[in-house]
Amino acid sequence: MMRLRHKLLIHVYRISDQLILIGTLIVLVAFLREGGRFSYLLELPASVHSPVNAFGAMAVFLGWAAIFNYIVRYDANRFTPLSASIRNVLKATTVCAFTLFVIGELIAVSMLTNTIIILFWIVTSVLCVASRVSLRLMLMKLRRSGMNCRYVVIVGTNSRALDLVRRIDARSELGYRVAGFVAENGQTSVGEGEEKDRWPIVSRISDFKSFLEKGTVDEVMVCLPLKDKFREIYDIIHLCRDLGVVVRVLPDLPEVRSFSGFQVEMFEGDCVVTLFRESLLWQLLAKRALDLVVSTIMLIVLSPLLLVVALVIKLTSPGPVFFAQERVGMNKRKFRLLKFRSMVVDAEKRKQELAALNEVDGPVFKIKNDPRITPIGRWIRKTSIDELPQLINVLKGEMSLVGPRPPLLSEVNQYDWLYRRRLSIKPGITCLWQVGGRNTLPFARWMELDKEYIENWSFWLDVKILFKTVPVVLTGHGAS
Repeated sequence: MMRLRHKLLIHVYRISDQLILIGTLIVLVAFLREGGRFSYLLELPASVHSPVNAFGAMAVFLGWAAIFNYIVRYDANRFTPLSASIRNVLKATTVCAFTLFVIGELIAVSMLTNTIIILFWIVTSVLCVASRVSLRLMLMKLRRSGMNCRYVVIVGTNSRALDLVRRIDARSELGYRVAGFVAENGQTSVGEGEEKDRWPIVSRISDFKSFLEKGTVDEVMVCLPLKDKFREIYDIIHLCRDLGVVVRVLPDLPEVRSFSGFQVEMFEGDCVVTLFRESLLWQLLAKRALDLVVSTIMLIVLSPLLLVVALVIKLTSPGPVFFAQERVGMNKRKFRLLKFRSMVVDAEKRKQELAALNEVDGPVFKIKNDPRITPIGRWIRKTSIDELPQLINVLKGEMSLVGPRPPLLSEVNQYDWLYRRRLSIKPGITCLWQVGGRNTLPFARWMELDKEYIENWSFWLDVKILFKTVPVVLTGHGAS
């Protein structure tokens, strides 16, 4: 699933541009025509009583949005050069100013003088360009410091692939960390001197599936000739699609026609094609908003209960109140999952001793009457109160309210290939498995439900699951 930050940034651009356009016009008219009097805005509804005038005002505002959306072509792609963004913005502000002039002339709006329109063009151009330059400088600083980075693997070891890596390495502001090359054959190194150690051969194409299972990869860039290696490229794209990994293919210029309809950009003379970008923008934004609002409210409302449970755990069992365990999140990012401690302190050490008592198939470990559970632990597990500290993980953005349960690394290493698709989105506190039977379901069915959730995801599905979770928690169905 596409990172929300990428899509949110695009809409911040859209909204800020329109606010700049509207705000600039309001300020210029206030100071140049109304003597600094902003109260004229309250008088507009009464003065713009003509349907023609009202239509003209509506046409201007809708036209601005359409012009910017068409010319600027909003995106947050790291390969888009700043010069191209500035060029497009200047084109858009110029067309918007011309549109304002045309509308003003057609319906004879006295406040839209030529001076105001010229200043409108200058001010909006400066502000829109300044916003992009400022954001680009901020992102460059963050990425150079090691934040907001993405791990990329280059498929291919030809001179074009090596040249691409050198250019990416020289542009630290892009925020890419090259993990290495995927070789077509038995080649053992790429480049010369220290380059061989900096960018090693991490896999062969024939072993690429195994590499994806083990490595942390955000993007894959394919530098293979499309005509000669189409089958290999197809297989790579298919594998990456299964895991939700972004794929970029660098075809030769004559081959670009084969990718019509995909997102094609230029990066220093090379064509870059991006596949598998998430398009459910508003639903992603709504999902994150729901996570923040619900988790915040629940933490505040349930704080007395959380304090009481923490106190009882501390008084009835030696050890910490919380149990923090490393789990695997979106795109195999590791994080510390929080729970109220429901077992004895040495529970992890005793797990091996109890392996023969495991009652669940697959790579997970569950025992209905687990001897490691404390008396208070049995109650908080039955009522799912032990899961409530994960609301903090949700606030931090490591988890969502709804999503596949975050697995242990040892479990991930035993997954069949198709089960790894569940790592392509944020893990959650509840999911279809939680409301469909939990520990009463076999492992294969659990994985099928997670796959069903990913393939049919929508904001309203999340809401539906949350409502279904309430009675399941209250009745303790399937909990152990």
